[in-house]
Amino acid sequence: MPPKRRGISAAGNWIVDRVKMIDAWPQEERLANVLGLTIAGGGGAHNVLIDLARMKAPFPLLGMGYVGNDEDGRWLIEEAREHKVDFSGVRVSLEVPTSFTDVMTVKATGRRTFFHARGANTLLSDDDIDPANSKIFHLAYLLLLDGIDPVAPKLLRRVRSLGVKTSVDLVSAEKARFQEVVLPALEHVDYLIVNEIEAGECAGVTIRKPDGTFDKDALSEAAHRLWRYNLVVIHMPEGALAVSKDGDLWVPSRPVKKVVSTVGAGDAFAAGVLYGLHEEWPLNQALDLGHAAAGACLGDPTTTGGLRPINEL
Repeated sequence: MPPKRRGISAAGNWIVDRVKMIDAWPQEERLANVLGLTIAGGGGAHNVLIDLARMKAPFPLLGMGYVGNDEDGRWLIEEAREHKVDFSGVRVSLEVPTSFTDVMTVKATGRRTFFHARGANTLLSDDDIDPANSKIFHLAYLLLLDGIDPVAPKLLRRVRSLGVKTSVDLVSAEKARFQEVVLPALEHVDYLIVNEIEAGECAGVTIRKPDGTFDKDALSEAAHRLWRYNLVVIHMPEGALAVSKDGDLWVPSRPVKKVVSTVGAGDAFAAGVLYGLHEEWPLNQALDLGHAAAGACLGDPTTTGGLRPINEL
């Protein structure tokens, strides 16, 4: 009998974020002041694994992806080593530099804008993916992986055939690409964890009303359009809606004292939910941990710096 599967593996983006706090978002050809600079790791695969490590997840963590043979790449690998994340699946390119993102965060609102260089992440392919003995395989970010996007259904089907649960997170992209890349992959996804914007684009549903409030009926419609007898979770500032074989479940967010930056909050939410799913908690408890992790992330300018052991969240 094969050994019982345990742990979470994540493949996808490994990025160095240069988070720049600015006083205001300028018009073109106008000046904004940079009030502070923080350099940190970023990208869906990186963020979820480091978040889980910082939450002291009691199971193995395995990373897959590409970095360049440069200072940024070495920094990301050293960070993974310090957090006891197995980075044996992270390959080093001698030709393509590590991906980076300039994250411009407005101090007063915490809202951020991204300027991204795809870098070595473009090299990741189906052949690089081996979830080993993981219980859950998380792919992030679909729509930002040049070598994975065209073959995502094939990859997810293969991983699923090994007895591994598949999880997918997205990144905001051109509307047409949601229909082209995401919808064909849904048949092979066990856990789809997306924000309201991504869900709306995939499902072709407008979730926010003109006054900015969310439409509960539209939210439910979007979730059900994406449901493939699996688990669909749509998160937003107000809470999260989960649709599964057991029906619909709404879990409101926890109050947040102060928003420093929203960067990484979606990945922190996903990490919390995946932690609970791995440990086979009740779904409402897993979603609540997702909210707690996202709230902790909102209090720090970086993607992962706000996360703490779950008994401190």
